[in-house]
Amino acid sequence: MGEPMIAQKSPYAVEVIEGKTYYWCACGKSAKQPFCDGSHQGTEFVPIAYKAEKTGPAWFCGCKHSGAKPLCDGAHKKL
Repeated sequence: MGEPMIAQKSPYAVEVIEGKTYYWCACGKSAKQPFCDGSHQGTEFVPIAYKAEKTGPAWFCGCKHSGAKPLCDGAHKKL
């Protein structure tokens, strides 16, 4: 698999709603970061579904290199 484009070298803080599913951009090309807008079409990347377990803040990976996708695990600090 190719390398995703780094959207930003920090997480995106998003207020999520319990039970709602969000589709995280895995390719890094979406104009609606951190979520998918279909920009991955024609690539090997696909968005990753995230279902919020509770209402509140979630930190979605912005660098696209997290080992805990779609959430940030600090991987951006090594880029």
